[in-house]
Amino acid sequence: MKTNLMKQICTSVFFALVLTFSVSAQQQKQVVTEGPFKPTDESLKQYQCPEWFRDAKFGIWAHWGPQAVPRQGDWYARRMYQEKDPAYKYHLEHYGHPSEFGYKDIIPLWKAEKWDPDKLMELYKKAGAKYFVSMGSHHDNFFLWNSKLNKWNAANMGPKKDVVGIWQQAAKKQGMKFGVSEHLGASFTWFQAAHGSDKEGPKAGVPYDGANLNYQDLYHAITEPDDKDWLTNNPAFQLEWYRSIKELVDNYQPDLLYSDSRMPFENVGRTLISHFYNQDITKNNGKLQAVYTCKQPSDGMWVEDLERGVKDTVGQYPWQTDTSIGDWYYRTGQKYKTSTEVIQMLVDIVSKNGNLLLNVVQTPEGDLEPDMLKILDEIGIWTAANGEGIYGSRPWKIYGEKPADEPLKKLGRFDENYGYSSKDIRFTTKGNTLYAYCLGKPEEDILIRSLAKSAEKASDKIASVTMIGSTEKISWRQTTDALIIRKPANMPSWQVIGFKIGFKK
Repeated sequence: MKTNLMKQICTSVFFALVLTFSVSAQQQKQVVTEGPFKPTDESLKQYQCPEWFRDAKFGIWAHWGPQAVPRQGDWYARRMYQEKDPAYKYHLEHYGHPSEFGYKDIIPLWKAEKWDPDKLMELYKKAGAKYFVSMGSHHDNFFLWNSKLNKWNAANMGPKKDVVGIWQQAAKKQGMKFGVSEHLGASFTWFQAAHGSDKEGPKAGVPYDGANLNYQDLYHAITEPDDKDWLTNNPAFQLEWYRSIKELVDNYQPDLLYSDSRMPFENVGRTLISHFYNQDITKNNGKLQAVYTCKQPSDGMWVEDLERGVKDTVGQYPWQTDTSIGDWYYRTGQKYKTSTEVIQMLVDIVSKNGNLLLNVVQTPEGDLEPDMLKILDEIGIWTAANGEGIYGSRPWKIYGEKPADEPLKKLGRFDENYGYSSKDIRFTTKGNTLYAYCLGKPEEDILIRSLAKSAEKASDKIASVTMIGSTEKISWRQTTDALIIRKPANMPSWQVIGFKIGFKK
């Protein structure tokens, strides 16, 4: 009887939301910003990636929120409801059973009492970041902005601060572009574990707190049996996504909007993207400066994003890698990428027409650990000395060279391809100047075969070679086989070494 009643309630809620969607769809033209972009692929192909993004190359991301509180890493809001997951066991031992103490009870524990956004933004700028991205909402359906649509937000609960708005002001003070990431599209199916119950043990069959109708505005309604993909097929949920992200865009007008998915929900997503572009044109007096990025090849309509991965060649359109220096959320004892690994990724990505968006892991309290500070400081030392070949650069005729004995790899998402050496060379260019970076500190003379006198790509004769960040005189010669740079006697302390190459006019 209870099961049937639950189904009846959920069905009623579902059809009520569908009705709302139908009404709102008729009103949609009245609430979106009119402009040159329409919600069609053909119209979105007008998009031209703004020069600020192409010049910026490096952004820092705060993937931060209540899920950091248990210090157990990624996806805690879902994993705590999965009976076999270590996070479930941790939750049971530290907070109690999720039928009694659920994710809704984790949220008030996020106080962010050590968060100093101005100090952090100064640090990120010093590290070389040109743009900053705030979490808007993760899959936990908790909004970090002051929302009128969702009471589960950081202005009402937890830190009781408009986290997005405060981050935006801090970025503005530093002259940095500001973006927001939305992960809400996947939330509707991702969070369904909260509606379950234990399969065994003393609490077998006892519903978790997500099944309580009083909390449906956090955990969502139960999905239909066929609604299991990353992005929901429920039109009512799709409308909820649209209204929420439109509120985010309208209230904060970010320079960049990131979706943690392919373009969401077909025409619903196209409507949101066209509105995002059009309102940005209005904001910037007729000039489009907005960047929308999602995990789908762009065909020129937006900026494609690759999570924890890189392209294996120069992209036709500007693109972005998003990755984290460790786990996405804080985890006790986690291992971070070294500064050298981050710099290697940055140079490799930039040589292929991409940008690097790096998540810097904050503690639940909002500060950074000493080893994180050290890594950022080392990155900043490198970018200050070597940035002339990074910021504002464009790809050369080819992205670079690999060691002759390196096996061919097909790169993509979730493949960050570490193991670079001094024989991995990456090129960038500005005007008539070419920059060549060795992705490891050379232990012998450097041979760049793409710049041989006989090389098809090297049509101009080399006039000068200098080492970036150094005044040491460089000895070099251009032969029919390669540009040979004698190993410098005194090299900088960093591992990724750059050379500036001038050509005869």
